[in-house]
Amino acid sequence: MNCKGVILEISNYLDGELGAATKQELEKHLDHCEECAQVVHQTRATVGMFCDCEAEEVPGDVHSRLHEALRRKLHGARG
Repeated sequence: MNCKGVILEISNYLDGELGAATKQELEKHLDHCEECAQVVHQTRATVGMFCDCEAEEVPGDVHSRLHEALRRKLHGARG
């Protein structure tokens, strides 16, 4: 596995959703790549910090604008 592979799988890795072979490859890479190991460490810390937070209510207009922006972005990526 290379650095790009770690980035693509980081969420699955932190969620414990990788197969044994992929997990082993990723951890082998982390043993030799300090930059990726730091990214995984920081991501784990950030997720842990936000998991303890209460959800904030998003105003309806912000919610609508966000969904519209995401819809445009996804539509543009497909076209």
